Amino acid sequence: MCLISRALIICDVTLVVDKVGHAMNNAPIPFSLHVADDDIADLKARLARTRFPDQAPGDAWQFGTDVTYLRDLVDYWRDGFDWRAQEAALNAFPQFEVGLHGIRLHYLHIEGDGPAPMPLLLLHGWPGSVFEFLEIIPRLTDPARFGGDPRDAFTVVVPSLPGYGLSFSPNQPRFDVPAMADCVFDLMRDVLGYARFGVQGGDWGAAVASRLAYARAEAIIGVHVNLLSAVSRDPAAYPNPTDDERRYLEELARWTQEEGGYIAIQGTRPQSLAFGLTDSPAGLAAWIVEKFQAWSDCGGEPERAISRDRMLADIALYWFTGSINASFWPYYGRLHGAVILPPGDTISVPAAHAAFPREMIRPPRSAAERVFTDLRQWTVMPKGGHFAALEQPELLADDVRTFFGTLR
Repeated sequence: MCLISRALIICDVTLVVDKVGHAMNNAPIPFSLHVADDDIADLKARLARTRFPDQAPGDAWQFGTDVTYLRDLVDYWRDGFDWRAQEAALNAFPQFEVGLHGIRLHYLHIEGDGPAPMPLLLLHGWPGSVFEFLEIIPRLTDPARFGGDPRDAFTVVVPSLPGYGLSFSPNQPRFDVPAMADCVFDLMRDVLGYARFGVQGGDWGAAVASRLAYARAEAIIGVHVNLLSAVSRDPAAYPNPTDDERRYLEELARWTQEEGGYIAIQGTRPQSLAFGLTDSPAGLAAWIVEKFQAWSDCGGEPERAISRDRMLADIALYWFTGSINASFWPYYGRLHGAVILPPGDTISVPAAHAAFPREMIRPPRSAAERVFTDLRQWTVMPKGGHFAALEQPELLADDVRTFFGTLR
């Protein structure tokens, strides 16, 4: 083994990466993240030059991100936020990258501490990243540390989804949900050697997890999701809806009209949007933090649900990697024919859903059972929103352990 240092140029951002080993035959290479000091200085200089818009009349967050809140967040990002501490938190976990499907795929791989850890693939979504899982990973890999049973331990694999964060470089292929599923499946089977494994995800991670459960059913022990991405949003799929399904479709129509604008622009003109968000860190923060505020169980104050530092770690990772444009691609794919499963098809592997009360889209169980024919667990959570692993890592970890405990 030899020590190799390589500089990755990503959208004019230099990431200094320490590696041990050789990248031969797509073998995994240990990875440690260190953003160059010059790039941190450039970020702070851009933040200092931010030109803010005026605040629209009405409630502070009614039309998007509150200007007063963002001014304070930008000041903190420039003068108070410690990126190096967040970097160290990520680097505390074993990380690797490997060549797959035309990209360098980044992932965390943490061995479980128990007699027979089950391999578990954890999948983030948008606007998330691997930072979502830093609090939940120890609860899954070492349950005894938190008062649990070591027999419930998992060996956890957490990829940066293709096109996201550290799995992005300029001009690489774009990935929709089926392509993402194929890529992470090959990571688990061909690179890491797991013939069968469990999978958990939220947001696009839930879509990829559901795709795996559909297309690679023989390899999936069980699928646990905290967003029911595979459940149809088309009223035509419910010719004789139940009362709960009718309410779901009505709520979905209201949500789409008032909250779904980001889907339309990210799914039709992602390139145009990317210019502003790739050039302005304040613009990027405004675009992402509005989702933390709107989708979390925060009572209108995002930091009641997710710490300011962890929100900024996530936003900064998009900034330093320049990956926001590629991260939009699943939206484009969904609006242009990429599906989790064909209409009318079903998923037969054992499934579970953690229903958090402030999730943005909440189909009823009857709608879920139209797709998941072996839906074994449906947990109505007392609190939490869309970013379950960030907001309620203990509740989510307990639910994951309970479900997969029946499948060992």
